[in-house]
Amino acid sequence: MIKVMLVDDQIILAEGIKSVLETSGDITVCGVAPDGAEAVELAQSAKPDVILMDIRMPNMNGVAATKRIKEALPACKIIILTTFDDSDYILSAINNGASGYLLKDIGSTALIDAIRNAHAGDTILPSKIAKKITDAALMVSSDREIKLKRAYGLSDREAGIAMMIADGFTNRQIASALKLSDGTARNYISAIYLKLGVENRLAAIAKVKEIV
Repeated sequence: MIKVMLVDDQIILAEGIKSVLETSGDITVCGVAPDGAEAVELAQSAKPDVILMDIRMPNMNGVAATKRIKEALPACKIIILTTFDDSDYILSAINNGASGYLLKDIGSTALIDAIRNAHAGDTILPSKIAKKITDAALMVSSDREIKLKRAYGLSDREAGIAMMIADGFTNRQIASALKLSDGTARNYISAIYLKLGVENRLAAIAKVKEIV
């Protein structure tokens, strides 16, 4: 049974989602919190497998709550479920440990499938959201990319991925955002490491940040 916690200041909406999830047969709702601050406390005792987290809430927003919960419960999967598809929210949430980002117009079957997939370790990014991330990645200033390309001989795609690595994206998140297979993403990242003269992600981040 997958234990799910709901975090939303619209309690009626949360109760509706709870009713939908409990029809699945393999999902149980272990708690409902009306804001991020209460979510951080409730997660400690409820120990959910997956959290559906709203963004804009009183006391503590969903991004801050995600960061706090992931620090305390790193195995917990957190899916942002919100009406807002602003790229800053998306990037902030993912950089702070969210496993995915869904909009509240999602259908009940798709939501249940997303919870199961997140629990299994998948990154949940529908095409509309992935495009937002891709667009945000492409907005990296040409000056920064030119510096990277000149310093290390990176291609345009490699420079973009190097910036995503520096921003905290995992291999899987890079693959999902850029619509690459996991193997292709790994190949790009290996090529970047080779050109930077490093052997791991931390060293790559340090090298990129020296330039940009």
